[in-house]
Amino acid sequence: MSLERVNPAELSPPTGFSHAVTATGSRLVFLAGQTALDGAGRVVGDTLPEQFETALGNLLAALKAAGGTPADLARVTVYATDVADYRTRAPELGRIWRRLAGRDYPAMAVIGASRLWDAQALVELDGFAVLD
Repeated sequence: MSLERVNPAELSPPTGFSHAVTATGSRLVFLAGQTALDGAGRVVGDTLPEQFETALGNLLAALKAAGGTPADLARVTVYATDVADYRTRAPELGRIWRRLAGRDYPAMAVIGASRLWDAQALVELDGFAVLD
């Protein structure tokens, strides 16, 4: 499997994402939306960074169970109930991402959502990965 991160010079320099990712591999893993649910199905964490860390950990746990690693992520979409708060906390969220998933950034987007499935959830992540 190979993922190539493509960041054209004529586009704004990416921070914490890649503009495009090309993928060559034989197995796609589609990852369902993950929020900050613990094993008992309760939302944990009161702040966006706390919930982001748990949601990303849940996404990576599902990926690992399917045989993948963070470097295999080709695309991640983040749904945030408060995009302004997400932007304000982006440096902290970036540190959480790098600690859990490294610096091989997938193509990403942040989408504002008025609410998520669980009313207490502040953030949800979904995506797909390409494996050998």
